Amino acid sequence: MSDTPALGFDTLQIHAGASPDPATGARQTPIYQSTAFVFRDADHAAALFNLQEVGFIYSRLTNPTVAALADRITALEGGAGGICCSSGHAAQIMALFPLMGPGKNIIASTRLYGGTVTQFSQTIKRFGWSAKFVDFDDLDAVKAAIDDDTRAVFCESIANPGGYITDMRAIADISDAAGVPLIVDNTSASPYLCRPIEHGATLVVHSTTKYLTGNGTVTGGCVVDSGKFDWSASDKFPSLSAPEPAYHGLTFHEALGPMAFTFHSIAVGLRDLGMTMNPQGAHYTLMGIETLSLRMARHVENAVKVAEWLENDDRVDYVTYAGLPSSPYHGRMAQYCPKGAGALFTVALKGGYDSCVKLVDNVNLFSHVANLGDARSLIIHSASTTHRQLTPEQQEAAGASPNVVRLSIGIEDANDLIADLDQALAAATA
Repeated sequence: MSDTPALGFDTLQIHAGASPDPATGARQTPIYQSTAFVFRDADHAAALFNLQEVGFIYSRLTNPTVAALADRITALEGGAGGICCSSGHAAQIMALFPLMGPGKNIIASTRLYGGTVTQFSQTIKRFGWSAKFVDFDDLDAVKAAIDDDTRAVFCESIANPGGYITDMRAIADISDAAGVPLIVDNTSASPYLCRPIEHGATLVVHSTTKYLTGNGTVTGGCVVDSGKFDWSASDKFPSLSAPEPAYHGLTFHEALGPMAFTFHSIAVGLRDLGMTMNPQGAHYTLMGIETLSLRMARHVENAVKVAEWLENDDRVDYVTYAGLPSSPYHGRMAQYCPKGAGALFTVALKGGYDSCVKLVDNVNLFSHVANLGDARSLIIHSASTTHRQLTPEQQEAAGASPNVVRLSIGIEDANDLIADLDQALAAATA
């Protein structure tokens, strides 16, 4: 998508990656529900398998519907190439896979989704990888944590669950100085509110399940590569800078330049890990993205109203929304999220854990689910659910203490949402 004309975001979210179907003229991207694709002849097949020609072979690797979605997200993020996969967690592994090796580590923010903390602190150990968790507001600590075995730095643009905005430019400068890529999870912000590549990110990951789809129907993930990192500047990334035995000694970065990471993720990552997005799921997300800017504007408008009301309620201890002037992260909005601080934040109740549980049990419009980014407003008690596997110290660092609930504000009437919270708070503090 790097050759796409300079179109506005609202135009790209509808047109990027899509064109009328050449066979039928269908204007909406079809669901190419096909396992395999016919080769023109033997030479065509050989060229595809040798990475000499771009095309479709087998849907574990590439599929036209999924490719259209990857191109659209790449255009919205301002990247060079993208790859879609089966979930946000799959996207995180796909992002790390070409970079890591046994004994290598990543530097990760303490303010991450609980499932990500578990994946990084426990599951990746089985690959021989490890993670060092650091408070990313402490830049000296981030610098000190990086060592000769570090292969990536990882954070969220707007952290889940607290809604904190990361100082990405400062973190990117540290990553650049160390010669390692910065990976930013942009799920909570979406490219409408924040474009991490513009602030120094090398790779951007998404759970497309959330705001990009926007309706809670399918799971998916995406990795977008900026195309700007020099994978050959050192010997740290041999998967991209050294000959690949499976492709007769092809060196991905030398041969493919800014598309090296994307092609490696398809030709090796999806080939061998198989974390493939299905074409029907891609179709749902393509349709969802068409209204992304409209939805995000309403999400933010509602979040501001609800957060302001909660902050002024006597039953509430504090609200973590960066869109409030009282937030210590409010000053980062102008630089990183000028259109708004998203619609995800936590609320601490003066009644503590018991009041949080009662609040969750007494809402009517808010749905008690383990998801975010839906058109519907959602609520969950993170400490006992999404962050349950974490230690109390990890919960505290992530912003998921026992006395807080996480809200994902939808696009309903804000007054109705406030009324629902009001009656639920009354029941929770009775």
